[in-house]
Parts: sequence; structure tokens; C-alpha cells
Amino acid sequence: MAKHSERKGLLPMDPASPASQLIQKIESKTLPQSVPRFLDDRTRSHPDTIFLNFFDDGDTLSYQEFTRLTKNFAQGLRQAGICHGQHVAVMLPTSRYYPITWIALSRLSAVTVPINVRYTEREIRFAVTDSDSEFLIIAREFLESLPGLDLSDLIDPDRVIVLENSPDDDSGWHAVLNAGSTSPVISDGSPSLETVMNIQYTSGTSGLPKGAILDNRYWLTFSRNGAAQFLDQLDRILIAQPFYYVDAQWLMLMGCWTGATLFIAREMHSSKFLEWLRRYRIQYCNFPEVVSRAPATSADFMEHLIAMSCYSHRPTNFPEYEKRFGGKARQGFSMTEVGCALSVPFDADHVTGSGTVGLPVAFREARICDKDGNTLKDNEVGEICIKGSGLFRGYYNNPDATGSAFHPGGWFRTGDIGKRDENGWFWYLGRVKDMVRRSGENISAVEVEQVVRGVDCVIEAAVLPVPDELRGEEVKAYLRRAPQFTNDLAIINAVIDYCESRLAPFKIPRYFECIDEFPRTPSNKIKKSDLIKAKPDLRVGAWDRVEEKWL
Repeated sequence: MAKHSERKGLLPMDPASPASQLIQKIESKTLPQSVPRFLDDRTRSHPDTIFLNFFDDGDTLSYQEFTRLTKNFAQGLRQAGICHGQHVAVMLPTSRYYPITWIALSRLSAVTVPINVRYTEREIRFAVTDSDSEFLIIAREFLESLPGLDLSDLIDPDRVIVLENSPDDDSGWHAVLNAGSTSPVISDGSPSLETVMNIQYTSGTSGLPKGAILDNRYWLTFSRNGAAQFLDQLDRILIAQPFYYVDAQWLMLMGCWTGATLFIAREMHSSKFLEWLRRYRIQYCNFPEVVSRAPATSADFMEHLIAMSCYSHRPTNFPEYEKRFGGKARQGFSMTEVGCALSVPFDADHVTGSGTVGLPVAFREARICDKDGNTLKDNEVGEICIKGSGLFRGYYNNPDATGSAFHPGGWFRTGDIGKRDENGWFWYLGRVKDMVRRSGENISAVEVEQVVRGVDCVIEAAVLPVPDELRGEEVKAYLRRAPQFTNDLAIINAVIDYCESRLAPFKIPRYFECIDEFPRTPSNKIKKSDLIKAKPDLRVGAWDRVEEKWL
């Protein structure tokens, strides 16, 4: 691939720094035997500490209460016929019922198959069939929203456990819990680090979702590295992602390492986000970039805020975030298949705003490779590849996809473009398939998006390639306009003017389209595949900068 523009590397991390020392300490210690054993140990250390606070529901659970409920529910599930190795599809809301179910199943060494609550019947049937799920645990509210849903040809109706809308209804999910709480103690499934906990479906850039096989070692490694990035000092953590997605699950376990309280929103609301941080004195959160677009107030600075993860934000915003909100703005690189792979250490203030996604975390190696798996030189652009213990175990029922996901030697191909400088710092530059190839030039969609988002009238941007007979591909930018701006052509001209002084001419988008909202993934990322599917010709309805007309 093309040589990236030369720049002086960032200063290396001091091996004697707290972050470097903590990584060495983590790698020298043995992980707990399993996630359930880890939770039991944390409960003995912090029995009365509030573990989960579902503040929208006014519902809290201490470590001791949560552990007791997971054991009781596991016993009830065992009586219902669920045992070691069975696959159970779970479609529950973000509430106490999801994490209780997840950990209870792991106690039996059964496998959770999280189902996105926004799935249609077609998508649900695919996940249930592809994962070989034998049981289904589902909330009544989702059955009611899909009145035609019939999975009786896939799962015996007697193996469907329904969470009723009323917590006072003692049938279904609650009946299983009650049965487990009154029955003799049954031994658990003796899970180990290698016991599979999840088949987690993850969507790629094309095709059907793939089920990533995640074991106990994966979750413990992921969560341990998350806690370590912030030097094990977090006591109050906000979760604003749904539990069927990886983020909420690993964040919950991350909190366990420090005996933290997790404050969990039923749904993400950017307009309420800063108030949540203030009201619950949150020390850490995944910070959505759109929240920073709200007008600054004197209440924005929060002394209690320790750190914010700011994935894919404009790097130049990081110093502004720290000054305005009080916590350290940190970046990293993670994905379903590898968990946390790279992160900017808490004590690496000298790289703030540089755009680096950090250094390899504990149990992880990283390198930049060409398409054949050969390691590239420093500052050359290629694919980020990750190796280490606690990665996913492959894609369920999909050996071809598993085989093509790795280079020889166990190096996972992330599908992400990046570079590494001479002191080991890594940069993320976009997806392999998220590059635009225009007249022989490789254009990073991420770079263009970061520049475009610097215009006040643009909240978010997404850049896609458009087929072009002359140049191979052209650049199209979708602009999510700020509410107070309504003149699309004025917005587009402002973006063009801004780009002309910040991007090489060949990188400036030719086509522009303004929209009110983007399609989203469960993690609230822009779902570019839906933009591509929306119309056969992406030029239709766009402003052509070259022809200066609407198409």
C-alpha cells in the first residue's frame, strides 16, 4: 500500500510508568477460572456495594443480590432442561433480566446467543437457525411487536421462556427464577476459561452476520484490560449501550475488577447524557461525539469525571473535551473478535489530540501487514492485525470465514487500515473496504469525515465511494445537518470551503447529500451498508460539486 506522509513519531511510553507496570503485572498473574467464579469472588469482597443501578427503572442490585439471583435462575434453568453446551437465544430489554440471564447461563456452561431487539422475523430466524439455538428466552414486549413471529418449527414451544411485561406476573421467566430459589442446590456446569459463553453476531460490510464464538477467557481479558487502561480507579461507570451488544457486557465485567457501580440507561439519549454524568457523579463513560455539539454551559465541567472513551472522534477535539468536561479523553481500538487490542494509557497525556489509538494492551500483539500477511515498515499503511490469548474462537458454523480471517501464525485480520510509528504507537485510518480509490489515490473515509465534522453546521458525516467510469471511484459525503441549519446548499458550500484549506483537492468529496439522521448499528455507529442499499445509484438526490447541480 501507499507510503503514509512522514511525521516524527510520538515519544515512547516510559516502561516505568504506572500503565506499563500494570500491564506487566496483569500478564504475570493467572486469570480467574471463569466469569462466574470471578463474580463470586468480587461478591465476597463487595457484598453490599450496589453493582447495577438501572436508574430509568429505579432498580438497583447489590453484588450479593445479583449473585444470588444468578445462582437461583441457573438452578431454575437447569430444571427447565438447559444444560452444559446448549445454545440459548436471548431477546431481552436492557434491565436486570438480561445480565441475570447471561450469567446464569454461563454458570451452567450454556451458551448465550444475544438477539438484537430491533431484528425482524427474518433476522431472528437466521440467528436462531445459524446458532443452533435450542431454547429461547424472550420478553413479551418483543413478541407483541412482532405479532406474526412463529419459531415453532425451530424451537419447541415448551422451550420458550417468556419474560412477561409485569414484574408481578409469576409465570415464564419469574416462574423459572422462583423454581430455582426453592429447589435444592444443583452443582453448576463447572465453566473454565475455555468454556464458550456467547455466540455474538456481528455484522460486516456485506453479507449475513457472523457468529463470533466468545469464551470466558475472552470476557475476562477484555474487561481486565478495560479496567487497566484507567489504572483500576473507576467506581462509577455509565453504560448507555444495550446489553445484547458487546459493549454493555464487557463494561459490566470491567466494573467488577474495581468493585464499581454500573449506572445503566435503558436507552441512549444524547440530550440527557450530560445530566446523567452530573446526577450520578459518573467517573467514566463512552462519550458520544454528538453530545459535545450541545452549547457549552458553566455546569459542563465535572470534577468527578475521570475519563471518557472517545472512539472515532476528531482528535483535535480531545484537548477541548478535557478543558470543558474535566475528564481525560482517551482513544483505543477494539472489536467483537479481539476485544480490547490497543489503547491510549491513562498517563499518556503527551499523545492527547494526536489521533493515535494507542499501544497493545496486556495479552495482545499488533502489527501492520500487507495483503499477504507480511509485516510492513514503520509509518507504512496496511491492515491492522492482532494476535494473543483471549481472542474469539472463530465464527460459528462458518469455517470458511474463520479461515480467511487469519494470516498464518494466528494473526487476526481486522479489516482495518492503520499505521505504526517508530515508537510503537498505532493509528486507525478506516476500514479496508472504507477506502475510496480515486484515480489511483487511496482516500481514507475516516480522514475526510473528521475534517467535514469540523464545520459547525454538520453534526456527523459519512463518506462512501461512488463508482465512476473515468476515475474508478468518486467521493460522496453524507452530512447530518445541525437542527438550526436548513439550507442544504449553504451547508454544502460551507463544507466545501472548509475542506479546500484542509484536504488535498483529490480528497474533497464530489457528491453531497444532507440528511436528518443516519441508520445505526446497535452500538450507535453509522451503518454505511444501509446507506449503500438505500438507492441503486448513490448520485441520485446529491449535489454534484463539479457540475454544480442537483442530480
